[in-house]
Amino acid sequence: MTNLDPKARIAGLLYLLVILAAPVRLVYIPATLFVTGDAAATVANITTHEALFRFGIFCDMASGVLMLLLTLAFQRLFDGVDRKLATLMVVVGGILPAALYFFNVLNDVAALLIVHSPDFLSVFDKPQRDALALLFLKLHGQEIGAAMVFWGLWLLPLAVLILRSGFLPKIFGWGLILNGLAYLAQSVTWSVLPQFDYLVTRIATPLQFVEIFFMLWLLAFGARRTLRRPPPIYPAARA
Repeated sequence: MTNLDPKARIAGLLYLLVILAAPVRLVYIPATLFVTGDAAATVANITTHEALFRFGIFCDMASGVLMLLLTLAFQRLFDGVDRKLATLMVVVGGILPAALYFFNVLNDVAALLIVHSPDFLSVFDKPQRDALALLFLKLHGQEIGAAMVFWGLWLLPLAVLILRSGFLPKIFGWGLILNGLAYLAQSVTWSVLPQFDYLVTRIATPLQFVEIFFMLWLLAFGARRTLRRPPPIYPAARA
């Protein structure tokens, strides 16, 4: 085990926590509580399962914090490879996504506030309040399309650092470039070519499993200096 192994394994553990936390609000909550095209049923589900919905809010906040910690862990790991690239990775992959996560939480909080029907919203009738709550939930989903820009961009400096490092397999570097480009393609189609969104998502989704394989490698194998070819030793150097 090299002195880089603990840093790599910490990064792998944080990556695992991100992969476990982020899909709760992104995938599980919408699939469980939201009813497509039916605001009243969606609001009823949120009212009945408010603890689950609030857990989704918590997971969004946790994901933002974990992304910041993850990029800082990678910065420590790659500090000796390229400090400027490692810092760029923290800004694009940690600071900005964390801000977006916390900003997007406001949409869920607004929906939850409407669900509780406070007195100052009594000017709206029940169907109007339900529609307004659904609007904020949809805004949360739309914000994810914008966030994909940073989900993709931060993987590019990370990929270059892996390719330059010599202590992680280069295949992950090339794979993460494809992974990052897949996120960027999804964000582009979401914003300007929505008619191709389904097609691009089907193509991009398999590429996004590279992050999972990379995380598993970090946890299982860490970082090994032996992957770097040792410099040749010349006779003069021995003397």
